[in-house]
Amino acid sequence: MCGIFFSLSRTAFSSPTGESKHLLSRRGPDSTREHRLKIRQQQDAHDLSGKHTALYISSLSTVLSLRGDHVVSQPLVDDATRSFLCWNGEAWKVGGKPVNGNDAEMVFQLFLKACTPTEQMTERSLSHQNLVEAVALIAGPYAFVFYDSAHGLVYFGDFMLSSICDARVEDGWTEVEADGLYVIDMNSAPTKSASTDMADDTGRFRTRHIPFTIQGCKQTDVHLTLPYSSLNKELPTSTRPLLHVQSSSVARLEDVLRKSLSLRITDIPPAPSIPRQDQQHAASQPVKLAILFSGGLDCTLLARLAHDTLPKDEPIDLLNVAFQNPRVHKLLEDAFEACPDRITGRRSHAELERVCPGRAWRFVSINVPYTETVAHRERVVQLIHPHDTEMDLSIAYALYFASRGTGIVCDARAPGPTTEATTTAATETDAPAHYTTPARVLLSGLGADELFAGYQRHSTAFARHSYAGLLAELALDVARLGKRNLGRDDRVIANWGREARFPYLDEEVVEWALEAPVWEKCGFGEEAVEGEGRLEPGKKVLRLLARKLGMEGLAVEKKRAIQFGARTAKMEAGKAKGTQILSHRPHP
Repeated sequence: MCGIFFSLSRTAFSSPTGESKHLLSRRGPDSTREHRLKIRQQQDAHDLSGKHTALYISSLSTVLSLRGDHVVSQPLVDDATRSFLCWNGEAWKVGGKPVNGNDAEMVFQLFLKACTPTEQMTERSLSHQNLVEAVALIAGPYAFVFYDSAHGLVYFGDFMLSSICDARVEDGWTEVEADGLYVIDMNSAPTKSASTDMADDTGRFRTRHIPFTIQGCKQTDVHLTLPYSSLNKELPTSTRPLLHVQSSSVARLEDVLRKSLSLRITDIPPAPSIPRQDQQHAASQPVKLAILFSGGLDCTLLARLAHDTLPKDEPIDLLNVAFQNPRVHKLLEDAFEACPDRITGRRSHAELERVCPGRAWRFVSINVPYTETVAHRERVVQLIHPHDTEMDLSIAYALYFASRGTGIVCDARAPGPTTEATTTAATETDAPAHYTTPARVLLSGLGADELFAGYQRHSTAFARHSYAGLLAELALDVARLGKRNLGRDDRVIANWGREARFPYLDEEVVEWALEAPVWEKCGFGEEAVEGEGRLEPGKKVLRLLARKLGMEGLAVEKKRAIQFGARTAKMEAGKAKGTQILSHRPHP
């Protein structure tokens, strides 16, 4: 996941602070480049003073290179037009076709073509429409800044993800909503009246918002259409079919998840520091993929499906984090193995080895003493800004240390093809060794709970208000997913020069999950299917898929929130609630 800095000023070029540049470079360790551009602002008819005719653009991009066979430095600049692109994210498909090679280069050419003046493009509205139509062709999570030099327009926005800032200079920053595109017209006059303006150091540039809208919503203005419809709120009847392993919804979910994983884990390149020819002729394949692994349903199901996608000689690291929580236990040696997620993780690891023989599954025990948690607190608080609650921090701790990928393994040697017997022997005989995963792509199960009703509050909503209450809670979760989770989680994970990928948030997966009626996703209000045993109603379609794939233990695994499973919640004495604001901000 790359990093982006962009500044627009009427007085001088403005580079990021030293701390911001450091944080950006941690997101993108493979390349850092700054691009500056001074342009002349068109004279506004209402401004007779002759002032503010020069504009200063500063942009800096850092790159984590995960697409194509070479590092492509950014910003990408078109010398002929002076247009440029800062790209952060992944374009998995463009126009429905998978992207081969570097996606940033393809997107840049797509945007340049959309904004190239033609005889028909006599108005700026046509330029807006062309750019919006180009963006709509892209499938994947991304954020970008694109300067359209021909029309004096800057487009920026997030779809799912956001970048990073120096939170100690917090007055100058706000998080961009993942709700569409924003357009700065650099030929606009200063104004103080527009509520959507973006501030600079001497005045304000008028900013236009091009919102995302749901399919089927009629719009007369330029807009971006989301690639899925609104949540299906149809209520079930007494004659509805019950979910079981052979249900069509289980087959459909398996199909879209396999496609999602194929896009995200096939052909991951080695790190640029490791020559490609060395990778090809190595006795065993290097680790390219790791999974944020609590042992729960969502992440373990991704591991099981990844096994069917990757060649068997490619090892996969399972990153399992456990914390010493002084409110729960004092003895360091007992803290980690007693964590619920460590217990669940080891159980699910064993089941993966049983069901998926021939794969080298490396279980990385990431043990975090309380003193180390305290030592990193200020950095984690800085990374999650502007999120600032106790719950944000407890979730971020788990993701921060897990994605660092440093822990203990029983066999730190580069693994080759293995069997259940050899893995068991290695576990029992090899001394634990310190290890840091070289994988730069991490899979996360984020999104499964929101789409398939996996939280306890979904069960509570059903108990109180039946299906109407459950559907209202699901609609709320989907609407706030980007704002509540994704920006925060991305900033924490990308700090280690790794990219989190979210298979459950693939456009096709989300589209199916929203269109499917609620009884095809979860089992609230239904009796157990004869011969199949009782499964928890939350995320029942995922549980049935796990059962179909031979993982019976996983199918019955209970849901546990990350902050309780890793024991990052309520580390300090007192009665702090998850919604409580953190006691202090980072300071210089």
